[in-house]
Amino acid sequence: MPSSDIILILVVIACAVALFVSEKLRIDLVAMCVLLALLIFQLIEPEQALYGFANPATGIIAAMFILSAGLVRTGLIDWLARRIDRLGGKSRRQLLLVLCLTVAVLSAFIISSAIVAIFIPVCFALAKSHRFPVSKILIPIAFASQLGGVCTLIGSSTNILIDSIARTSGFQGFQIFEFARLGLILMAVGLLYIMLFSSKLIPKRKSSFQQIDKYRLADYLAELTVTEESPLIGQKWKEIKDKQVKRCDLIQLIREKKAVWKPIKTIIRKGDILLVHSDAARVLKMKDAFKLHTKADAVIDDQKLSSDRVTLIETLIPPQSPLVGRTLQNSDFTKRYGCTVLALQRRGKVQRERIFEINLDSGDTLLLQCDKEDVSRLLSSGDLIVTNELTELHLRKDRAFIALFLLALVVGLAAFNVVPLLTAALIGAIGMILARCLTLEEAYQAIDWKVIFLFGGMLPLGMAMFQTGAASWLADSVLKSVADLGPLAVLAALYGLTAILTELISSIAAAILLAPIAIALASTLGVDPRPFLMAITFAASTSFSTPIGYQTNTMIYAPGGYRFLDFARIGAPLNLIFWAIAVLLIPIFWPF
Repeated sequence: MPSSDIILILVVIACAVALFVSEKLRIDLVAMCVLLALLIFQLIEPEQALYGFANPATGIIAAMFILSAGLVRTGLIDWLARRIDRLGGKSRRQLLLVLCLTVAVLSAFIISSAIVAIFIPVCFALAKSHRFPVSKILIPIAFASQLGGVCTLIGSSTNILIDSIARTSGFQGFQIFEFARLGLILMAVGLLYIMLFSSKLIPKRKSSFQQIDKYRLADYLAELTVTEESPLIGQKWKEIKDKQVKRCDLIQLIREKKAVWKPIKTIIRKGDILLVHSDAARVLKMKDAFKLHTKADAVIDDQKLSSDRVTLIETLIPPQSPLVGRTLQNSDFTKRYGCTVLALQRRGKVQRERIFEINLDSGDTLLLQCDKEDVSRLLSSGDLIVTNELTELHLRKDRAFIALFLLALVVGLAAFNVVPLLTAALIGAIGMILARCLTLEEAYQAIDWKVIFLFGGMLPLGMAMFQTGAASWLADSVLKSVADLGPLAVLAALYGLTAILTELISSIAAAILLAPIAIALASTLGVDPRPFLMAITFAASTSFSTPIGYQTNTMIYAPGGYRFLDFARIGAPLNLIFWAIAVLLIPIFWPF
């Protein structure tokens, strides 16, 4: 019978997993709730509450975000991405190979989300110039970023986390290139799989579809003609003091078959056509209140929302954006960016009701209508990724070489054990700021604080599992039948369980939950825990079967126009292949 502390730990774990899966709360908030529960139930001491924030892994991850941002800000990665078309030649297969190989190599040393953020608009440009659907290359680059991430210790936050757990548990940590023995094999197999099967297993989603169709806006857009009896005549839309107007957006004003510039500032005349964005009920009320005529057979497409000066663009919210966690309303979005938000899409689902009150999250896409002169402001802000436009290339050659040198310095110092990885990472991060590769404000903005707080809240849970004996109890009770079959069976079970949990909750949370159990199982069997920890690391860092299992999958989900099962169709077989290879090779590279 488990003790009361073990029961409390199990309840906390069950609630945390349920909240992660339901996505009702952000993962960093769930982590803070876990930390609070541990303190309330006295499962950890108050002085242990900051263990997660004081852990070396947390500092390394923060430093790596800054180091990656320095390389991005100097334009070095952008410059390399623009050269892909030349290296790829005319063959689509060759282009895909060069693209995936480039992303994989970069992701071995730079935060993968930063790499994918740069390559998304590049992929749109390549798809347009080579005339093939962008859906055929976005999933491959998301997968390639994970393939590269498992090749080095700094390639993935999960790698760094497991290394830290091993060291704090009294075991030998991992060297910076120790993962490459298995990682390079998995990369080669993964790239070969992508080259052979991506064209067959990834569906052909249209890359040149109407944005109105994609966001299903037809029911929320209406053409209204101003009659001679309308009280709107002689007024400007922005000056009309009426509740019905405030709940509707004037997207376009068409006069004599031409769209006018700044429609809300234009004096309305008889015969003007108002293109209004709202729900059907409000449009009908406004029609009756202002004596407007509805064109029942009107066909509204992208062209009617655009003009010589106004355009439709789709934007993606990246992980480090200051918009994450805020609403369009409290971020003063329209005034700040000069754009009108028409729709929001989250993981394939279009949000059209009360979109200004929805808390934004990374991976959300926004359909915007804005003046063409404001597009450059969006491109340079870094708050949003304009998926169908390339940023202006500013390669700061002097700073780019410094940034590249600092990355090489960090890798060299860590590889030859000159200083600990934390020290090397901090040297690189501070060096980026002192060398003016990025400003201090940009450094703060580069850090994905959601990941930092996830570490801070969840790492004490792993500590509590050790201290209360919950890890040993779970190892003895839940996986006892597997343990009886020997360490190889345990390794296979841990890999499979981690892979499943990673698809449902974050990879970091899955690793933190299972690492203590893996160490307890190793103690029970009297074997080295490093093979078990490696199984967890590789399983958590390669999530291919769902768009929510890994951050880069989420980032390309909406821009590619994918459906949820598209990832399972190509990703699930790859997960099974990796499971078989890992179970076969991990005991060879890291013997029990």
